[in-house]
Amino acid sequence: MTTPATLGIEEARTRLHELTVIDVRTPGEFAGGHLPGALNIPLDRIRRALPDIRHAAERRDVLIVCASGARSGNACRILAENGVAAATLSGGTAAWAAVGHGLSRPEGAARASWGMERQVRFTAGTVVLLGLLLGLLVHPAFQFLSAAIAGGLVFSALTDTCGMAAVLARLPHNRPRAADLGATLEVLRGR
Repeated sequence: MTTPATLGIEEARTRLHELTVIDVRTPGEFAGGHLPGALNIPLDRIRRALPDIRHAAERRDVLIVCASGARSGNACRILAENGVAAATLSGGTAAWAAVGHGLSRPEGAARASWGMERQVRFTAGTVVLLGLLLGLLVHPAFQFLSAAIAGGLVFSALTDTCGMAAVLARLPHNRPRAADLGATLEVLRGR
């Protein structure tokens, strides 16, 4: 497995006007704040958008972004397997915002109160604590709940994927609007 090319925050900022920026986070995360001019194509829809991304890549360099760089790295690998060169943003939108660069939000979009990573940490911690408490107070078998979450976290770290995030992304508060993939692909065709 090859490592995708990475653009640093400052290089991306100075080149933003000449890049096609694709944000592969969920529509809810995208609405919470994204790089200026970014287009939203959630990671689970990236294969459907391949022809249009390929078309855009013929005209401009493609930068793939997500919250921290994990999903964008996966998207870059999918694109590379299909002959499309793309770079990922080092540290993702979190690093972009951390150095003081602004994030854009769709008009009327409510700011998400918690990012996906924070939701995963909260959910994992709650389930582990619940498993321990129920294991002490009700029946020791409930401790397997904590063990399952611990195993899932180890698997997540080893594979650089997160099943819990995939499940949480489907909750209504993380999907305030569907990604308008058709409109996004039209924009890509024009670039």
